[in-house]
Amino acid sequence: MGVGGLGVTSLTAGSPGILTPAPAPTTASTAFGLRIFTGLVGVLLAVLVSGFNENVTKVAMPDIRGAMGIGYDDSTWLLAVYSATSISAMAFAPWCGATFSLRRFTLCAMGAFLLLGALCPFAPNVNVLMLLRTLQGFAGGALPPMLMSVALRFLPPGIRLYGLGGYALTATFGPSFGTPLSAWWVEYAGWQWAFWQVIPLGLLAMLCVAWGLPLDPLRLERFKQFDWRGLLLGLPGLIMLVLGLELGQRLNWFESGMIRIFIVGGVSLLVLFFINEWSHPLPFFKLQLLKIRNLAHALLTLGGVLFVLLAVIKIPSSYLAQVQGYRPLETAPVMLVVALPQLIALPLVVALCNLRRVDCRWVLAIGLGLLALACGIGSQVTSLWSRENFYGLQAIQIIAQPMAVIPLLMLATGGLNPADGPFASAWFNTVKGFSAMAAGCVLQVLTLNREHFHSTMLVDRLGNSPLVSEGADLAHRIHQQAVVLTSSDLYLYMAGLALLLIVLIPFGPTRIYPPRAAS
Repeated sequence: MGVGGLGVTSLTAGSPGILTPAPAPTTASTAFGLRIFTGLVGVLLAVLVSGFNENVTKVAMPDIRGAMGIGYDDSTWLLAVYSATSISAMAFAPWCGATFSLRRFTLCAMGAFLLLGALCPFAPNVNVLMLLRTLQGFAGGALPPMLMSVALRFLPPGIRLYGLGGYALTATFGPSFGTPLSAWWVEYAGWQWAFWQVIPLGLLAMLCVAWGLPLDPLRLERFKQFDWRGLLLGLPGLIMLVLGLELGQRLNWFESGMIRIFIVGGVSLLVLFFINEWSHPLPFFKLQLLKIRNLAHALLTLGGVLFVLLAVIKIPSSYLAQVQGYRPLETAPVMLVVALPQLIALPLVVALCNLRRVDCRWVLAIGLGLLALACGIGSQVTSLWSRENFYGLQAIQIIAQPMAVIPLLMLATGGLNPADGPFASAWFNTVKGFSAMAAGCVLQVLTLNREHFHSTMLVDRLGNSPLVSEGADLAHRIHQQAVVLTSSDLYLYMAGLALLLIVLIPFGPTRIYPPRAAS
């Protein structure tokens, strides 16, 4: 069964409950039309707003610290707890959406998200702000799985891939657009709008969801089979592991007792969690799905693709800031060159993959090859590069990014039984969130290590040469050149990773057909 097998019945309110089948929805409530389309747009806006919120607060954190009197250590905790709770919520949201209905759960999560964001600037101290951000992380993380669920359930086969393409915007358009948006809010609107900027689009999203999505009946009887042991093991396990990775660099990793507890304890709890999930009749994660080659390959490749996509955002931003002295707003055009054309490039890639004669594995390979090409060109960076030199690399990524993401969505959702749709959503969204966070941590470690290496090598080579500057000017030049060499190294690493992912394709996924063909 292809992607088309995930039809209306695949994500009904009770479909995850294998022992409690869902009642068939009425045709009027689920037939695709303007209302369903509006609801899908509303969920897409909600997910994008959630991603923008995380990016804005990361960029605006120096301003927030200064305005609210927050120390650097506390600010790192603020970012870490939001990331930890957001990723954890992705794991358990599909179960909640199936139990309380997609519409109810999405509206409640979005309402809580907006309310908490509105309250954040009024927090009297850092502890209250930490609590607000922790709760907001749960609310924001619950939204991405709803987008995939709505697309798979309500969209007819001919256009279902376009709905998944909307989900792909959260991996391509969202991060690239979020950084310029962050810079704009901080520069012109004030630090409070780092939290409040979610409100206008968020309210619009809620209106679209409330009008567009049908209201399914509550399935409270599913609590009789609720996986309490899984929740008590998996939720703290994920939170501890994410906190350990987010804070590890600052606390020198395993030299810190707290990081050891977070990482070792988190991994141990997750091992027990997955053992429990294997035999539970209604689990949050269905481990048996990993036997499906396409899904397993898609999840593995997704981690590598997100690593590359994050790096091609971070590398030019860091280079322009440290070498050329650009402010965040001045780097915005580099990001927008990739972000805005996604609105056109992504539907074109979806249309290509929606053709029966097109093998999405080839599309994936070409997309990864283009990413490798862009990174290979980027490795030639010198200290003379300015913003304009990155436009060519970004132009290649306009088409490369959707070509690397859309086939993964096809592979992850194809070949599944209808009742397995929510489990696939839980896997895909949790891996997506965790991989993006872990990629940021790995990139931070690589950047620091390579900068130290190049700084040491440059100092050793210069020695006491009388032909070089002295004092602060020399130190500044050494730092700049170390950043240039580090940027080159990182681009090469990303090119190598993209090529490695291409090598895996012949040994992993099998041919699948788009929903239109399967129908």
